[in-house]
Amino acid sequence: MTFLKFNWAPSEKLFEIGGFGVHIYSLMFIIAFLLGLRIYKKMFIKENVDQKYLEPLFIYMVVSTLLGARLGEVFFYNWDYFQNHLIEILLPIKKQADGSGYDFIGFRGLASHGATIGILIGIYLYQRNYKFKPLIWILDRLTIPVAIGGFFVRTGNFFNSEIVGKYTGSNFGVVFENRGEILPRYPAQMYEAFGYLILFFVLSKIYNSHYRDQGGFLLGLFFTGLFSIRFIVEFVKESQGGFEDLMPMFSTGQWLSIPFILLGLIMLALSFRKKPA
Repeated sequence: MTFLKFNWAPSEKLFEIGGFGVHIYSLMFIIAFLLGLRIYKKMFIKENVDQKYLEPLFIYMVVSTLLGARLGEVFFYNWDYFQNHLIEILLPIKKQADGSGYDFIGFRGLASHGATIGILIGIYLYQRNYKFKPLIWILDRLTIPVAIGGFFVRTGNFFNSEIVGKYTGSNFGVVFENRGEILPRYPAQMYEAFGYLILFFVLSKIYNSHYRDQGGFLLGLFFTGLFSIRFIVEFVKESQGGFEDLMPMFSTGQWLSIPFILLGLIMLALSFRKKPA
């Protein structure tokens, strides 16, 4: 059944401006942030919240997401490399193999668990400065744009032929030809992407019901759902390194997902013990 095998060799760049390429992965991030802003704006209008709080929220989200994702990649997965290349942690460059200089590569290494931690810290600081709503109110509603954002980011990973799945050992799968490969792999990026897309629709449906006022319910469902999807897909995903050699039962991504799944379950349980916000 060779029709189940798909050859994939896309260009990572849409076009170049002044020698700098505009990458599809970067475009996916931009779409994720702008669509998230639009979704949150509709929520503010729906719930009669002053829109003056939107712009600073957007800034906090962008900075905390990118900073958290980058530091997550550095410390969770690639500290052995970055401890000797500190300048590359926060700059979009990579040292050339011959040591003669640096290449501009953009921010290619970003970790979703780090992004989650960064967002939680960033929104906590945001709410400390803008006390128009409780922290849990803000986080509950952020789950919806973050879920759809995850769909676009994983789609960007697919275009980059990165975070690939394991070899299928059959004629089913995707051949990432621009990695110099001839054997099909599981399209793990798109498994995750469509899982997050389904989660987005589920959260949106619940938001439009009375459960949106059950403080912590959306956030608990988000943590449980998103990181359960991540945990399951990791079984068919190629190892990304990290500390799994020390704890070989699961991958690094799975170990990092477990605390968030447990936190989500706890929040779901607690949300039913609270009066609606």
